[in-house]
Amino acid sequence: MSKLVSFVIPCYRSEQTIGRVVEEIDRSMGELGGYEYEIVLVNDASPDDTFETIRALCAGRKNICGVNLAKNFGQHAALMAGFRHVRGDIVVCLDDDGQTPADEVGKLLAKLEEGYDVVYAKYSHKQHSLFRNFGSRVNERMTRVMLGKPKNLYVSSYFAMKKFVAQELIRYQNPFPYVIGLVLRTTKKIANVEVTHREREIGASGYTIGKLLGLWFNGFTAFSIKPLRIATVIGVVSACGGFVYGIYTVVKKFVNPAVPIGFSALMAALVFFCGLILMMLGLIGEYIGRIYISMNNSPQYVIRECVDERDAK
Repeated sequence: MSKLVSFVIPCYRSEQTIGRVVEEIDRSMGELGGYEYEIVLVNDASPDDTFETIRALCAGRKNICGVNLAKNFGQHAALMAGFRHVRGDIVVCLDDDGQTPADEVGKLLAKLEEGYDVVYAKYSHKQHSLFRNFGSRVNERMTRVMLGKPKNLYVSSYFAMKKFVAQELIRYQNPFPYVIGLVLRTTKKIANVEVTHREREIGASGYTIGKLLGLWFNGFTAFSIKPLRIATVIGVVSACGGFVYGIYTVVKKFVNPAVPIGFSALMAALVFFCGLILMMLGLIGEYIGRIYISMNNSPQYVIRECVDERDAK
C-alpha cells in the first residue's frame, strides 16, 4: 500500500516562488514509487498576494490545502497550523522560496525507511546571507546548550518526520511554539542526510534580527529552565565575590589605615551588581510573562480562511 506524504510549507512574501516549489514537488513525487502526496500551504499573513496565488494553486486540485492566518504569527506557528491539517503517514516541511530542494525529498524518505523517526536535511554549504548564517550558528549553539541537542545533529527548516511525531507535536497547545524543541523532547531517533542548498532567486529573507531574537527566546523559555539556573549560579558567584571583596577591603584598612577606600571602585561594583540584578529580574519576568500569556489562552495562530478541496467529490 502506498504511503501518503504530507508537505507542509509556511508561506510569506512568496507569491512569485511558491508555484515553482509546488511544481517541483509534483515532478519529484511523480518520479518516486510507493508514495502518494498532499500539500498544505500556510500563508502567514503575507502583505502581498501570496494567498491569492495559493488559492489559484488549490483550484481543481484534490491534494492541495491552503490555510490563511489572520495575522503574522511566525514560521513555527504556521508549521503547527499546517500539522493540524495533514493526513499523511509522513510529514515533510520545507521552505517557500525554493532554496530547500524538493527534488531531493527522496533522500529524506529513504532515511526514514531505515527506522528513524525524524530526518533533517544537512547542507554542506548554505547559500544564506552572512546575517542568516550567523543566526543559524547562534540558534545551533542555543539548542545544543539549552535543549540538549546532540552536537553532531544538524537541524534545519527542511525535515521529514513520521506521523506519530507530528501527532505528538500538535498536542502542544500553548503560544510561542518552537518545533525543534518539540521534536527533541519527542524522540532521539533523529538523523541527517546531505542535500544541496540553493541560492535565493527572488526576494529576501523574511527573518529580521527581532524575529531571530524572538525565536531564540521561544526556544529556551518554553523548553528549558537552564537560563534560570545560570542566573542562580551567577547570583551566587557575584554574592561570594562581593563578600570576599568586602573582607579584603576591611583587612586592607586595618593593615594600612592611610589607604583610602575608593569611591570609584565602590560605584563600579554597585553598577555591576545592580546590572546583574536587573538582568536576572528581566529573565524571570520573561518566564512569568509567558506563563501569564499561556494562562490567558493566547492562541498559537488564528485561521482566517481555509481552502481545501481534498474531500470534494
